[in-house]
Amino acid sequence: MSFPRRIYTVEEVKKAKELLDKGYKHRLRVKGTPNFKQKVKQSLALVKTACYYDFLRTYIRTIIEIDGLTQLRQADAAIWANQYAVENPVDAASLFIQKANHMKEYLEGKLYYGGTAEKRSVEKRIKFIEVLKSKSKEREIIEECERLLNFWSESSLVY
Repeated sequence: MSFPRRIYTVEEVKKAKELLDKGYKHRLRVKGTPNFKQKVKQSLALVKTACYYDFLRTYIRTIIEIDGLTQLRQADAAIWANQYAVENPVDAASLFIQKANHMKEYLEGKLYYGGTAEKRSVEKRIKFIEVLKSKSKEREIIEECERLLNFWSESSLVY
């Protein structure tokens, strides 16, 4: 059984969930300009440092550069991201984990949007930053994690 090309219908979602439950992992692909690909590669290295790479490639198939708003495309298991979203590798890595969590909840049939769902995904993003901070050996990465954690703790986005 191969992974569905699209994950839109009830049957496609069921098939995708079944495969993921059996351990299926995507071969994560990045599409975009060379600069975009380089920035995403830096972020993915941080995802690996925090030991979240398997989580990310379980739920996300592709990260694609777009000239528009960054968003999760559930039917494609893809993150559409603009150049600005990947400028800061720590922030981009945490965004990718947040979007992977949205995808996970979509496949589990949970309400993956709205206030409560957004709170859960922000908590997942913050947890990722905390883990990255504890696992990284690079001073700049640790400092950026601290800056982002301060931002999230002071933000009205955290419910």
